[in-house]
Amino acid sequence: MSGDANGDERSIRVGETTDGDPVSLPVEQVLTGRAFVTGKSGSGKSNTASVVVEELLEAGFPVLIVDTDGEYYGLKETYELLHVGADEECDLQVGPEHATKLADLALEQNVPIILDVSGFLDTDAADELIRETARHLFAREKKLKKPFLLVVEEVHEYIPEGAGMGDTGQMLIKIGKRGRKHGLGLLGISQRPADVKKDFITQANWLVWHRLTWDNDTRVVSRIVGSEYGEAVPELGDGQAFVQTDWTDDAVRTVQFRRKRTFDAGATPGLEDVERPDLKSVSDDLTADLADITEEEERREDRIEELESELDQKQERIDELEAELERARDVSHAAERIADTIATAGGGGGDGGDATGAAIKRETVDRLQRERDELERKLDRAESQIARLEGGGDAEVQAPATPTTAVDSADSADADEDEAQATLDDAASAADDEGADAAPADEAAADGGAATDAGGESTVADAGNGSTATDRSDDADPAAGDRPEDAGSDSDSEEDAVVAAFREQLTRTGERLLAAEDGDDIAALLSDDRVAERVAAARSESLCSRGEADLLVAALRRDGPIEQSDLAARVDADAGAVQGFLTALRSRDLVVEEADGWRFDRAALAAVAGD
Repeated sequence: MSGDANGDERSIRVGETTDGDPVSLPVEQVLTGRAFVTGKSGSGKSNTASVVVEELLEAGFPVLIVDTDGEYYGLKETYELLHVGADEECDLQVGPEHATKLADLALEQNVPIILDVSGFLDTDAADELIRETARHLFAREKKLKKPFLLVVEEVHEYIPEGAGMGDTGQMLIKIGKRGRKHGLGLLGISQRPADVKKDFITQANWLVWHRLTWDNDTRVVSRIVGSEYGEAVPELGDGQAFVQTDWTDDAVRTVQFRRKRTFDAGATPGLEDVERPDLKSVSDDLTADLADITEEEERREDRIEELESELDQKQERIDELEAELERARDVSHAAERIADTIATAGGGGGDGGDATGAAIKRETVDRLQRERDELERKLDRAESQIARLEGGGDAEVQAPATPTTAVDSADSADADEDEAQATLDDAASAADDEGADAAPADEAAADGGAATDAGGESTVADAGNGSTATDRSDDADPAAGDRPEDAGSDSDSEEDAVVAAFREQLTRTGERLLAAEDGDDIAALLSDDRVAERVAAARSESLCSRGEADLLVAALRRDGPIEQSDLAARVDADAGAVQGFLTALRSRDLVVEEADGWRFDRAALAAVAGD
């Protein structure tokens, strides 16, 4: 270094001209300017960069070097630098999370840093580390305004000519354009000037052109320096270069750069053994914070893994709850159909009806409807719990303190589901409370005395298809409705039959809501296991719920052929879901579509069943 270290004319000596005159570079221009050093492999470009860095370190100025090939650690033979990267050879393994601390060490604590990205297998992580470190340097320099040099090897990878520049390149361009006024300089190094964005090269205030032989590269020299230099640049010797600077009168000087004093870790390997020198390192106190960041990152990654595992478990629980909820909806739908059917059956009147029996029937219907309404409210609460559980799972990675709340939500949803199921069980076991009267009621029903309505003696309405029972008034006991002592028994039997029907429908979770009518061979075929399997597969393929599919099957059996729109209206189902179910049934050779609508294909059903 020449000049007074405390004066205004500080400079660093890097080589000499062909005439033997010393060549020095002003420190302030080097630290805060934009520079470009280029040359083919082996021409001396990295040696030149190392010479500049050695002189700056010798003068007490820290730098940060982005080392893409792991060739700058040799500086540690003489100087104390912090060597960080992904290799075990580094003083410390770092990632993007260390960027803030690295910028702090470099600018606030004057620690020279080699940011070695050669060992990163994940190029995205290396790119992010460079970008974030550069961003923090730029942000801090806006306040500090401290002369500082950022050195970037293989700069064409980040600032390419043409398209393809990423966020890291944009950050480096920003430093090149605006860093100087904040004190932050940038030295870019590349062996392919043709591949580097020309705006970066032409706006550099000092350039070093080592030997280049490829035509595209020499044309860049001719365009920027001059045609005579473009013709001469292939003939330059090792370490020799054309140097352009804004602060000298000479447009171009031919300079022989000195050899670097420190270990040349970037030298091409030879046959002789190369002994690695003892390397200096910064104190452990300076790296303690970086080590803490590494440990914290490891703990964070472990926690993320735990949370992801918990989320997977919660998702499985959500799937289970949704499956249970779907079954509960089917049960609710079945209960609604049964209650509506009973209400319809109870609405008929006749001249010889029993007023007491009708009142009991209406009370039973009202009770069943209230229980149905309560069940639907509980299902709504269960759906809300599932929604909250799904919402809570996504927030856990951001807020690790929430797993307990999410688990509690799942447990709450499970509790509501259990409560809903308990309501079903209570309704289903209503008949068990009157077990002593069940047998006489069944006997009375067998004698034609059960389920008497105001219009005479009828069996309980078919819960599946909603039709009223077949009147059997011709076979009834003429005096059955006139005996006061039998009125209570008839009413009890009728209520028992209603509750028993309701219980059976709830227990089967809406299955076979529209049971086969007597003598219906289609119904018999549908009950075959092989046919039932195909129907179930068609339901799974469609968007229909289990209850909707059962209602559609019954309507097709009873009313087919029937138009698709009429079928959807009958069961109050989405038209698209009905279309999907019908298409799935047809693909399994169960139904056919005719001019007047859809119907089951008896011959095809028989073939499937093996008839």
